[in-house]
Amino acid sequence: MLIFASMQEKQITVSKTARYFVLGEPTAMVESLWIVCHGYGQLASYFIKNFESLNDGKNLIVAPEGLHRFYWQGYTDRIAASWMTKEDRQNDIKDYVNFLDVVSDEVLSGFSKKPKINVLGFSQGTATACRWLCMGKLKADNLILWAGAFPHDLPFEVSKPVFNQMGVWLVVGDNDQFMEWVKVEEYEKELKKQGIDYRLLKFDGKHEVPENALLELAEELEVLYKL
Repeated sequence: MLIFASMQEKQITVSKTARYFVLGEPTAMVESLWIVCHGYGQLASYFIKNFESLNDGKNLIVAPEGLHRFYWQGYTDRIAASWMTKEDRQNDIKDYVNFLDVVSDEVLSGFSKKPKINVLGFSQGTATACRWLCMGKLKADNLILWAGAFPHDLPFEVSKPVFNQMGVWLVVGDNDQFMEWVKVEEYEKELKKQGIDYRLLKFDGKHEVPENALLELAEELEVLYKL
């Protein structure tokens, strides 16, 4: 009589080479560090170009790249990256939280005086940024959720104490074609109900990071820093 063993899932931890991109240098002139997390299907090398207007010597911009790269369509189309999928998601989250901790530690080691830290997540990157700040080591001054929202699997009883220690910004375009899944008005009601302080910045645009909206946000942050 043959007895067949059932399939088992096993896991191992391996080292992996990951990358991030930088605009600027960690000099004494830098006042703000921007760590910007791209959206689904983007590459950090392209996403960071949205922040070139901040590259004035006072800002250092760092764009980590999601650990999962793939062809957007077929086998010869452009290369894209993602932070995670629903498959084995908890390990993917743990991996990118560790990755982002390593990136921030390396970047901050170049400063003799710690700058203000702004963590910006765009689209899928908003969930990445939220989970990182709740599960990782970095203490940020501002969390900017651009064209995205808090992840549903991050309970407010866990996230509220973390987010209320920093400035929380919601940034959304009036014509964002991918924001139907985020009902901004309902989302604001929930944040108020949970007692999470936030600021809302709307701009005339789509699912993008336009220069005028970014500079407006940067100016408002600079004003708050001086208060």
